[in-house]
Amino acid sequence: MRKIFLLLFFINVLIPQDKSTPADYWQSLSQPEKISFVNGVYAAMSTAKMHHQTEVTKQYKGQANWVPPYYIERYYEIIDEHISKEVGSNLELIAGHVDALYSSFDNHKIPLMEAIRIVSISQDGDRSKGNWLLLKAQKRFN
Repeated sequence: MRKIFLLLFFINVLIPQDKSTPADYWQSLSQPEKISFVNGVYAAMSTAKMHHQTEVTKQYKGQANWVPPYYIERYYEIIDEHISKEVGSNLELIAGHVDALYSSFDNHKIPLMEAIRIVSISQDGDRSKGNWLLLKAQKRFN
């Protein structure tokens, strides 16, 4: 038991630990880079949803009685939560709100994708769900 403890201790000392957080990365970006990052997230989520819908349609084409299962509907709902419909093309607003989210020390370890999801949900008017997801993320990642 003592050997295992010593081994783990030396591994912990010898291997450098990366102490950077998602907030550190976000704050290291310039404003145009932040907007580009949000734009990339929005584009990736939209493209993933479109390709998935296309593949599901191909797979079940010709089956008149097929109904999409709940997990596919929930997958699309989660993707839609990452993209604010109310903001439109004003991605500076989302970047600004992510800045505000990361200004609190409690939120520094929340991954960027989760932060964008929380901000997008809040921007679409569902503040109670956004706050609930924020509390859940704070608990999970701290």
